[in-house]
Amino acid sequence: MSTPVPAGRPGFIPHLVCDPCPEAIEFYKKAFGATEMFRLHAADGEKIMHCELVIGDAHFFIADDFPEYCDGKLQSPKALGGSPVTIHRYVEDVDAAMKVAEDAGATVRMPATDMFWGDRYGVVVDPFGHNWSLATPQRQVSPEEIKAAVQQMAEGK
Repeated sequence: MSTPVPAGRPGFIPHLVCDPCPEAIEFYKKAFGATEMFRLHAADGEKIMHCELVIGDAHFFIADDFPEYCDGKLQSPKALGGSPVTIHRYVEDVDAAMKVAEDAGATVRMPATDMFWGDRYGVVVDPFGHNWSLATPQRQVSPEEIKAAVQQMAEGK
């Protein structure tokens, strides 16, 4: 092995706890077009210890909640009452992508809206409590224009 980083997996890889994981796998396939690369069941044959999914060229891992390996604590967003983390994706058509996610079972937290930073942007929450922001760039906006827009918002203009 010439490098410790596996081919096709540069940067960092999100690892989500989903309850129940088998349903999450099917949701991510339906909602976001995920492809399943690998699945490893726990000894009980039911719970999933590890699953690798790919959306576009982005890999991510998911697993069932295993409190027995986490000092007896549940780790899923459902158990914790939500997640402070948002997974962001750029898509060709944010409105269409949000509709597909909603039809698959996601809840729209913020409808797609034209934003001051140049994207059309919206947020959905998947049935397992994970936040996904989706965006389609519409126009280039300079850092100065973005700062001015934030200032105008702060001033109520």
